Amino acid sequence: MKAIRGAITVKENTAAEILGQTEKLLTEIMVRNLLTEEEIVAVFFSATKDLTAAYPAGAARNLGLTQTALACYTEMEVEGSLRRCIRVLLLAEMKRRPYHVYLEEAKDLRPDWGNQTMKIAIDGPSGAGKSTIARELAGRLGIVYVDTGAMYRAVGLLSLRRGLVLEKDSDVEAYRQELTELAENAPIILKYEDGVQRLYLQDEDVSEQLRTQEVGERASKISTIREVRQAMVRLQQQIADSQSVVMDGRDIGTVVLPEAEHKIFLTASAEVRGQRRCRELQEKGQTAELETIIAEIKERDERDRNRQESPLRKAADAFEIDTSDKSIDEVVTLIWERIKA
Repeated sequence: MKAIRGAITVKENTAAEILGQTEKLLTEIMVRNLLTEEEIVAVFFSATKDLTAAYPAGAARNLGLTQTALACYTEMEVEGSLRRCIRVLLLAEMKRRPYHVYLEEAKDLRPDWGNQTMKIAIDGPSGAGKSTIARELAGRLGIVYVDTGAMYRAVGLLSLRRGLVLEKDSDVEAYRQELTELAENAPIILKYEDGVQRLYLQDEDVSEQLRTQEVGERASKISTIREVRQAMVRLQQQIADSQSVVMDGRDIGTVVLPEAEHKIFLTASAEVRGQRRCRELQEKGQTAELETIIAEIKERDERDRNRQESPLRKAADAFEIDTSDKSIDEVVTLIWERIKA
């Protein structure tokens, strides 16, 4: 049997905040340790005296731990100690090395354990299946999927609304300062609704608008600007440091999360990727010419591989999978088995 420790802070003394943060902590512990419900023997909770709106143990029931022994305790009050803090001691029947999880301000309690969130980086060229695979894998693991490409597309959409003409590389350079300011000030908010990432600009859900061919082309051009990428990378790293994630893009394993424990590089032929993109556009009622799309994919590959800032390349320690002749489930299973190994 192993003992796994964890802690998290809450912003306010409300039932929703206490239960929500405790669920987040328990989920991180279960994900990081690849725990099943059957392996969890008991969970002991303690909370500081300023948390009175709910029992943290209620979060375990919300997560389906109905057969697990639970207990709640109030911590002694010590001058100068961390406020609004919930601690967990979880006992599990397992032989694997335990990973302890400290989140939010509770990271200060154990700086040596504070960044043990699971980071899974999935890279590859456009159309290799990154988003679909990453989304399915995150769902299987029960953690957050972050579509970094959507962030660049959001800046592309903002540039379109601003009326910036970006037909040539010289146009991108001419608007460099304005595009950088758009990226640094973009009101990007990621929300997860029914397990699906939705991207908002302020209060506007623009998720569907981001998938057009024009916005995608703009995103590819804009992403060559160093300052734009730096702004996006900062945001992506903040997300990954706060919770376990599956993150996909073109430089996740090499630039954004070089310390990621699991790095995957997906690839497929330009022809297969073109067919996939063509079907996707046709299903949305958009005009799609296969030969044109394949040509655009090859052009984009060339641009992504040869850009000066964070070019597309496989991390030295990444596991490569050719998805050309594999189903989504086959690829997800390959990655899943590698993570559990």
